[in-house]
Amino acid sequence: MNIKIFTTGGTIDKIYFDAKSEFQVGDPHIQEVLEEANVVFSYQIESLLKKDSLEMTDADRQYILDSVKADSHQRILITHGTDTIVETAKKLLSVDKTVVLTGSMQPAKLRNSDAVFNIGYAIAAVQILPKGVYIAMNGKIFDPEITSKNVAKNRFES
Repeated sequence: MNIKIFTTGGTIDKIYFDAKSEFQVGDPHIQEVLEEANVVFSYQIESLLKKDSLEMTDADRQYILDSVKADSHQRILITHGTDTIVETAKKLLSVDKTVVLTGSMQPAKLRNSDAVFNIGYAIAAVQILPKGVYIAMNGKIFDPEITSKNVAKNRFES
């Protein structure tokens, strides 16, 4: 199976700058995660954006949609910031492929991050789910049309 992975930024790719005392979106970490997991399937990674999802615009979402539609792969994983992942997933609903979006509540570079688990879960999901658009977070598959992020509980809910 051959999977296309698009990265768009978000917390999953944030890094900490001591001098600035803040996190900023850095280079995608998914390549490192997959290499450490010693995966045996074929995949290609393409970085589309390096943005916090709160900074994403309608034009950014259209660019993601156009990229997914133009790509020849039928199974696509997108790493994305969690704050607006639902909006982007809804934008992709017209796509006739299996598309799974995932992210994390903590940067992948942190020791105690949900990023590795969410990436692994999303990789499994994109391989077995039928055509459609899904969000893979917190050990669950979500339908973007009936999903929201519960900021107070730091999780997604239907």
